[in-house]
Amino acid sequence: MSRSHLLLALYIISMFFHSNLSHARNICPEEKHLTIKEKLQKIIERASIPMIQVAYRENSETSLYEAHSNSYNPPAPNNLTVFQAASLSKTIFASIVLRMARDGKIDLNKPLAEYMPNNRVIKEQQVWAGKLTAAMVLSHKTGLPNWSTSPSSESWPVSELSFRFAPDSAFSYSGEGYYYLQQVVEAIQGKSLQEIARKEIFEPLGMKSSSYGWETGATTFADYELVTAHGFDKEGKDKGKGRHPRENCAYTLRTTAHDYSLFIDALFSGRLTGKDALEEMLKPVVKAVRFPGNERLCDKNIFWGLGIGMETHPKFGTIYFHWGDNGNFKALFVVVPSQEKDLVYFTNSFHGHSIIDSITKLFFGTENLFELSEWVNRIP
Repeated sequence: MSRSHLLLALYIISMFFHSNLSHARNICPEEKHLTIKEKLQKIIERASIPMIQVAYRENSETSLYEAHSNSYNPPAPNNLTVFQAASLSKTIFASIVLRMARDGKIDLNKPLAEYMPNNRVIKEQQVWAGKLTAAMVLSHKTGLPNWSTSPSSESWPVSELSFRFAPDSAFSYSGEGYYYLQQVVEAIQGKSLQEIARKEIFEPLGMKSSSYGWETGATTFADYELVTAHGFDKEGKDKGKGRHPRENCAYTLRTTAHDYSLFIDALFSGRLTGKDALEEMLKPVVKAVRFPGNERLCDKNIFWGLGIGMETHPKFGTIYFHWGDNGNFKALFVVVPSQEKDLVYFTNSFHGHSIIDSITKLFFGTENLFELSEWVNRIP
């Protein structure tokens, strides 16, 4: 071999070695050979999470993953265990409202009181109550609290409701606002939330395990008594399935990662609401300062649209997300249009959001972590 050819060969070998070494630095040596399922197993073991279910889509190809600790047995076959989706309930409901607006059944900017008054608001604030619109509800600008009291309590439906801020003045995350809009939607359509969702979303998309209510197998193949996950608290104690007393568009959806990924695909393709309504949904309406009056550094790039959050990311551009927190059930979806990728995961643990960085890094492969992790987890 000539000297020039030898030098060329050595250069190629050195570049190959350097490239692989650089890649290896981002992976724990003992874990780089593991499959994604095995890596998920490691992630939840370190976080003391009994079970995780994931749907990941890239270039229209969806992959499903499930992992569980040795001490927890999934109640259903692979990828059929049903989880509480918590606030991921809201984005599906938002798509229903946007479909109604598209079809002229509701005006997003018309006072909701003209459809149906909110009699739970205290007398002194009924003028403010009369200003609320569907657009304010979906973008969390109602000024209402998240909940007046626990929404699963017997007293909640008749509890008094007071504003925290004037309507349309600030981001104020509110399940109360969503439930009020649910009542308006049910009154307009003359059907229950579950009837509407099943006809417009679940059945057309093949979301056979999804419901805002408790299913017994009569209307779907999923018998929730048999297939729903148990939730585990901060100390790792089993707190059961967690039945909800009534359908609530803000937090009572139960579903699987596979089902929810079907919804995400239909929504972001425009098939569900139409392109124009989707564009309105994805416009930033308000800076999402999660704790009003106590702005954090992570708030600066987080905004809210109509039923969905968004982050301006230095590498990926605008990404879309929603997080869910029912205490012992935590969930998240992330959509990265610039990469044609999206991810949804469900856990049955109080600790389910502690793994956001680990999960997004595993699937999106970036050192530029999403600020939404700190936005969800950092308490001022």
